[in-house]
Amino acid sequence: MRLIALLTALVLSLSVAVATASAATQYEGTVTSINKEKRTFRLNDSERGTIRIKVTRNTVFERINGFSALSVGMKRVEATVKRSNGRWVATRVERSGGGGNHGGGGGGADDGPNHT
Repeated sequence: MRLIALLTALVLSLSVAVATASAATQYEGTVTSINKEKRTFRLNDSERGTIRIKVTRNTVFERINGFSALSVGMKRVEATVKRSNGRWVATRVERSGGGGNHGGGGGGADDGPNHT
């Protein structure tokens, strides 16, 4: 009976660890360096610090014309990343502030004079 309880606890803890490892995380900030050979870049998020991000052929780019369009000093870059084999891999990279409502309630100062 104790063996079954122990095995159940072990399986549950492993499944939680796998779910946590595959959860996506979002960073936003300024590109501080680019390694074209390794297809990585560093992004400095003012709240979380600087991380190295790997770009793959599955990475989706929005409002940025691909990995080659990234440049050092580029601001307002958002990266949605997942942890894979000990590194952060980008699932999506985009420029923020390109329109739309990125989680805000709308009604900002840039809505224009006749916007309701």
